[in-house]
Amino acid sequence: MFPWGLSCLSVLGAAGTALLCAGLLLSLAQHLWTLRWMLSRDRASTLPLPKGSMGWPFFGETLHWLVQGSRFHSSRRERYGTVFKTHLLGRPVIRVSGAENVRTILLGEHRLVRSQWPQSAHILLGSHTLLGAVGEPHRRRRKVLARVFSRAALERYVPRLQGALRHEVRSWCAAGGPVSVYDASKALTFRMAARILLGLRLDEAQCATLARTFEQLVENLFSLPLDVPFSGLRKGIRARDQLHQHLEGAISEKLHEDKAAEPGDALDLIIHSARELGHEPSMQELKESAVELLFAAFFTTASASTSLVLLLLQHPAAIAKIREELVAQGLGRACGCAPGAAGGSEGPPPDCGCEPDLSLAALGRLRYVDCVVKEVLRLLPPVSGGYRTALRTFELDGYQIPKGWSVMYSIRDTHETAAVYRSPPEGFDPERFGAAREDSRGASSRFHYIPFGGGARSCLGQELAQAVLQLLAVELVRTARWELATPAFPAMQTVPIVHPVDGLRLFFHPLTPSVAGNGLCL
Repeated sequence: MFPWGLSCLSVLGAAGTALLCAGLLLSLAQHLWTLRWMLSRDRASTLPLPKGSMGWPFFGETLHWLVQGSRFHSSRRERYGTVFKTHLLGRPVIRVSGAENVRTILLGEHRLVRSQWPQSAHILLGSHTLLGAVGEPHRRRRKVLARVFSRAALERYVPRLQGALRHEVRSWCAAGGPVSVYDASKALTFRMAARILLGLRLDEAQCATLARTFEQLVENLFSLPLDVPFSGLRKGIRARDQLHQHLEGAISEKLHEDKAAEPGDALDLIIHSARELGHEPSMQELKESAVELLFAAFFTTASASTSLVLLLLQHPAAIAKIREELVAQGLGRACGCAPGAAGGSEGPPPDCGCEPDLSLAALGRLRYVDCVVKEVLRLLPPVSGGYRTALRTFELDGYQIPKGWSVMYSIRDTHETAAVYRSPPEGFDPERFGAAREDSRGASSRFHYIPFGGGARSCLGQELAQAVLQLLAVELVRTARWELATPAFPAMQTVPIVHPVDGLRLFFHPLTPSVAGNGLCL
C-alpha cells in the first residue's frame, strides 16, 4: 500500500507541475500578446491606443463576438466608450460608434481609410465591382451605376415592383399554413432583382434554381481564401461560375440589341452609360456587375422586409395609422382579385383589372408610411456596420487609429445611442421622423441615422430599397392581417445580417368583409 501511495503522490505531483507550467506558459503568452499590440501603436503619434481588450493569443475575441452577437459590442461600449479596440477574425479592430466619430470615418474615404473586404469576397465577386474599386475607378463606376438608381429609372421599376409585391402578399394569404417570412422575402427579393432590375427572362423553376445557386455564392462569400476541394471558397467559385454561365446568354442579347433603344433595366443602363463615357464594357465586367447588383439587393432588402412585417405586427397602432393615411390619399381600396389569382410574379394578368396605382410621386405623399420605413431601418438596420482599413495614422476622439488597423463603424450602436431622438431610442416610434421633429434636429443630425452608410460609399440603391419597403407596407396593410404561428416572438440574430432565428413564421389572412366595408379593401 505504501509504494502505491507514493506512486499516486508522484503522479499528482507531476500533474500539478504540468498544470502549473501550462498556466505559466498561458500567462506568458497572454502577456506577450498584450505587449505585442501595445508596441504596435504608431510611435510618431503621442496619442494612446483606444481602451479595450485584444482577447486571447491568435484567437482574439472572435469566439466572444460569435457567441454574444450584438451584446458583445454593447457591453464593451459600456465599458470602454464609443471608440475601443479588439481583435476579430485575425485582425486588430477599432470599433467606432457615435455620429461625429462615424462622420470622420465615412467622410475620410480615400483619404483616411479605404473599404475593406475579405479576400474571398474579392475572388468571388470579381475585380470589376464597386466594392473592390478605389479612388478614380471607384468614382467612375459610381457615376455609371448612379443611372441605374436615378429617379427616371425608379419610375420605371415601381409599377412592376408593386405587381410583384401584390402577388407575393396574396400568395401568403392563400398559403393555407404558416409562412416563413424571411425565406419568402429572400425568394421574392431575388425574383424582383433578377427580373425587374436586371431584366432576366426567367420562369419560376429557373428563378428558384438560380436563387439557390446565388445563395450558395453569398453563403461562402466570407470564407477562408483556400481554393481546395470541399472548401467554402471552392463552393462559392462553383456557384459563381454557374451564375456567370446563365448570365452570359442574357447579356449577349443585350449587347446586340439596338444601341439607340431606350434602356429598360439596370444592365441596359450600365451598357449605355459606359458607352457614353467612351468605354465598351466587356462580358466579364457585365457578369460581375449583374452579380454585384443581386448581392447588393438580396439579403439586406429581405432582412428589412422581414423586420417591417415583424414590427408592424408588434405595433398594431402603426397599421391603423397607415390605413388612415391610405384612405386620406384615396389609396385605401386594394386589388379586387382573390388571393392566389394574381397571375405571374411580376403582376396580375390583364383580365384581373388591377392596374398599379402607386408611383414615386404617390409614395412621396405617404408621409407616415415613409416614417414607418425609416423607423424600421433605424431600429433594425439590416447590416450592423462597415469595415475600413486605416490608410494612415489619424486621431479619433482623443485616440490614435494606427495605419493598417481595421476600423469598424457601427450603424446599430450609433442608432441606439443617438441623443437627438426625442423619444427613447430603443422604442418603436415612427413619429420621430415626422417633419416637425426632423426640422428641429437640423443638418447636424445627419450621421445619427445611417442605415445606408454615408460618404463616398453610401448605398446607391437606398431610394429603391425604401420604395420597395413602402410598397410592401401598403400592399400588406390594405390586403392582409397577420399573426404569429409560434407561441412567442422569435429572437433576432444580428450576425452576419439581422433576421429572426426561426425565419418569422406567420399566418396571413385576407382582410374580412367588415374591414372591406370601411373602404380599406375589396
